[in-house]
Amino acid sequence: MTTLPPISFELFPPRTPEAAAKLPDVVCQLAEAKPLYFSVTHGAGGSDQDGTYETLLTVARSCGAEAAPHLTCIGSTRQKIGSLLDRYREAGVKRIVALRGDLPATAYSSAAPGEFHYANELVAFIREEHDDHFKIEVAAYPEMHPQAPNADADFDNFRRKVDAGADGAITQLFYNADAYVDFVERCQKAGIKIPITPGIMPVTGFANTVRFCAGCGADLPRWIKLRLEALQDDKSALLDFGLAVVSRLCETLLKNGAPGLHFYTINQADPSLRLWANLSIAAEARA
Repeated sequence: MTTLPPISFELFPPRTPEAAAKLPDVVCQLAEAKPLYFSVTHGAGGSDQDGTYETLLTVARSCGAEAAPHLTCIGSTRQKIGSLLDRYREAGVKRIVALRGDLPATAYSSAAPGEFHYANELVAFIREEHDDHFKIEVAAYPEMHPQAPNADADFDNFRRKVDAGADGAITQLFYNADAYVDFVERCQKAGIKIPITPGIMPVTGFANTVRFCAGCGADLPRWIKLRLEALQDDKSALLDFGLAVVSRLCETLLKNGAPGLHFYTINQADPSLRLWANLSIAAEARA
């Protein structure tokens, strides 16, 4: 039997009572794939940190899996971040996804509010306060962060996060495998050795896929965009096409040495589980 690399799933705090009621079932379904952990997002500036904590508890109660909160530092203070870290440690959290966070609409990177300005400062603070208790994941951008002035500056920002003590990285979503391969090769040449896990966004619609890519600066290949646009009124055909495209992407990434896969679930179980089933079937066929 061929063993696939580890996977992880991203959740976000439910925004309605109805969504909160459905989340335990979603977590239980996803847990059947035996993920390494669930990451849990929160709003810009820590606006949804209580929701993050409640979602962590939902994961623990539903399936007992490891949960990793996203922790952003923009607009925050050392005291507030320190309190959150203490709270997470007391709750048994052993992994943190450390991020700068989105800048407020009125702010610029050179004048970011709060005591932290960049993610590397957050990583260094976590290490200062808790040594190696937390495994720290950071963000990586194979196609460049949309707010970076150029690719070299973006890569230097990533290197600073690694030098500050990051254990691993999760990439922003992408649909171009070459972008990931090139980024990893660049890291290897620079002596960066932490595992870089691809972030995988299942394709579930035309409009939302275009929106997700536009929001994070990811390239959506023209041929994929045109096919999705043509299929947008045929939900079943669109889902089958999206499944095939992203399954091939995952296969290519794993063949090129990706250490695992991190699925952006949008709090839905079926799209990610269909992808994982496809990959498992392909792995069995090769065994």
